[in-house]
Amino acid sequence: MSEEVLFESERSQSRSDIAATLRAVADKLDAGESITLRGGDQSLELDPPERPEFEIKAEREIEGGVEELSVEFELEWTPGDADDGPVSVE
Repeated sequence: MSEEVLFESERSQSRSDIAATLRAVADKLDAGESITLRGGDQSLELDPPERPEFEIKAEREIEGGVEELSVEFELEWTPGDADDGPVSVE
């Protein structure tokens, strides 16, 4: 399977700014509205279905003795997948 990046943005931001971005996405999802991603000269509108697949992943990478931690939140449009119930963030 091939993968095409439709939109990408990566930069250092304050925790408050990150929370505001996540909150804006959450508000759009809660309202059943499409999500528009904008950054620089890029813009992409996405309309997730009522029940997209939701993945939360935490990772640790060590390269050259340097440790990097990450957490990823991902929505996928994968019809027919099993519903394993909600996950909470604390």
